[in-house]
Amino acid sequence: MEPVRRKRSSGLGLKVFDPAPVAVTVSRGHDHRLIYTNAIFRSIFGDRPLGIPLREAFDDLIEENFSAYLALLDEVLRTGKPVNVSEASVTMVYPGTERQERFFTFGLSRILLDGNAFGVLQVFMEVTAQVTSARRVQALSEERFRLLQRYQSLGRVGTQMVWVVGPATGATEPSPGWQQVTGQSWEESRGDGWLRAVHPDDRERTVESWSRALEEVPPLWEHVYRLRLVDGTYRHFQARAVPVREGDTVVEWVGTCADIEQRWQEERRQELLNRAGAATADITRLEEMLAALAHVIVPELADGCAIYLLPESMDRPAYAPLIVNRVAGAVRPGLPERPGRREETLGSSSAIADAVRRRRPIHLLFPPGRPPEGVVPADTESWLIAAAANSIVLVPVIVDGTVAAVVSASVCGGRPAISATDASLIGQVLDHGHTPLSNAIEFRRTQRVALALQDSLLPDPPILPDLQIVARYRPSPAAAEVGGDWYDCFLLHDGTVILTIGDVAGHDLPAAVTMSQIRNMLRGLSIDRQEPPGEILRRLDGAIGTLYGEETATCVLARVERSANGPRRLNYSVAGHPPPLLVTHDGGGRFLEEAPNHLLGLLYDRPRLSAVEPLPPRGTLLLYTDGLVERPGEDLTDGLERLRRYSASLAREPLETFCDKLLAGLAFGGKDDIAMIALRLPPSPSAGLDPPPYQST
Repeated sequence: MEPVRRKRSSGLGLKVFDPAPVAVTVSRGHDHRLIYTNAIFRSIFGDRPLGIPLREAFDDLIEENFSAYLALLDEVLRTGKPVNVSEASVTMVYPGTERQERFFTFGLSRILLDGNAFGVLQVFMEVTAQVTSARRVQALSEERFRLLQRYQSLGRVGTQMVWVVGPATGATEPSPGWQQVTGQSWEESRGDGWLRAVHPDDRERTVESWSRALEEVPPLWEHVYRLRLVDGTYRHFQARAVPVREGDTVVEWVGTCADIEQRWQEERRQELLNRAGAATADITRLEEMLAALAHVIVPELADGCAIYLLPESMDRPAYAPLIVNRVAGAVRPGLPERPGRREETLGSSSAIADAVRRRRPIHLLFPPGRPPEGVVPADTESWLIAAAANSIVLVPVIVDGTVAAVVSASVCGGRPAISATDASLIGQVLDHGHTPLSNAIEFRRTQRVALALQDSLLPDPPILPDLQIVARYRPSPAAAEVGGDWYDCFLLHDGTVILTIGDVAGHDLPAAVTMSQIRNMLRGLSIDRQEPPGEILRRLDGAIGTLYGEETATCVLARVERSANGPRRLNYSVAGHPPPLLVTHDGGGRFLEEAPNHLLGLLYDRPRLSAVEPLPPRGTLLLYTDGLVERPGEDLTDGLERLRRYSASLAREPLETFCDKLLAGLAFGGKDDIAMIALRLPPSPSAGLDPPPYQST
């Protein structure tokens, strides 16, 4: 059998189809032998052998639906009626490639060939690209329809709102959710009308944030604001939006608004509790701690706050007047100042007394500037009127089972009245400070006991006809215990005035006991013998070494002695203590540093220096402890020079004023006790007494 010859045409005039812009092929007879293909056909289906049935010619390319195609050829050949098919799907497999679906529109027509034989003219046009594009458009259309349905559905669900705005304008499409939540119609909310539903205090911030988003076009915009609901109340909503682009151009923004009030309240509660904890962490004084809590409450929860401290003992008849001390407060900027610290006597019918008696908050709402009469102190009532307050809550602060204070918090003007939630949160802020408040109250109580003990250990200076003597003691506000600073002043039988000042290390009861014992020993030694101060300190040093072992102390011992026909003179000795300061009436000042010695308790029974210094008329002698001159990180000489200059500037002040201004102007940081004793000389010396029967060494 001769092999089948591959040829491109039967030579029967079919070459007329060669330049056709569509694929053309011709088959012959009932077995549909392939007798012609043109160039377009071959570019699509490949070079196929002629003279063999179509099924054999395409057995490597077409897998599916070929039988149906042959059936159409049979029908056209039999009936002579042409057939046209649009967008027929053909699955094709080319060597080395995966299966692929392609689409063709084709027509089949019976033609008469040579020898009166019939064949079928087949004309193909590939429309794969058009069909694929159409299908993609259809899919996008269906997806867009589904998204639209979702958008419309979301817009109707609860407080989850969906909205659309233009690239530089306001709302462009109605939002059913927005209307449901705010009550605004489409006509009211379109454009920038939606801003009227935003809380007035949040509008400016919201506009700034949105304008920045329009300018910078972030991938996601987020913002939290308060939104007015249909019932007129406000809740916090979170707005989130994304830009919709066509190429590089933003054509619109699509966003949502979600009600986050519960989450916002919890985050706010936690933040305030953290702030309350941080505000009271490093504070020991009760008044300072209450002031710190007041500034946590204002302005977040209230516009004004006052804190009233109750007496430590509340053993009083239930309906007796209540005496309280207003010790702290805070006011939002722009409102009248609240009255300062003062003691208040409240009737039993006042709201504060009622809150103490009931041990639970009192919550009052009233028209702006019209509080009920008599429920708060008169000056507080005046402030509520002046500030146009609309509500007040009085919260008792219960510490260790006792009402220790009452907090009064008010909201003013157009701000919504204090809600039950905020009133509860104020109570939680105060409860969060329970432990530090308890510690502060115990500290305060202990410090009062310590001060009473200290006062009992420190004597009042003697009242003399020609000398003024003033003493001051200020305990460290950072320590509750008694300290080791001390002073003493007494008069000997011969008219000599003894001044002493000293410091025993420590801030506890043992330091106070040691201080008291050293002071008493020094008093006894000074009275026992008429000796120079250095010799008296030598004997005291021996006693300290015997009684206290390794205990050390500093001290200044000074004798203000009368002299014959001359001014008084100072006979003194210094044991490791800051030197005495002598200030003249004309504003001069210098330290007396001629008798320095080592600390007491350090080197026993060693000789000690004494020195004598004339005291000028109307001059001032100052003995002091190191708390007056020491500052952290500063050289002691700087503190001494500051004391000298400031004391000199006060040389002509009354002695009481001189001491008070020194304490007010130089006490710094509150880290140590301060003791000082000052002596003011008369205008002219007194004469007529013999000098003491010893010489200074």
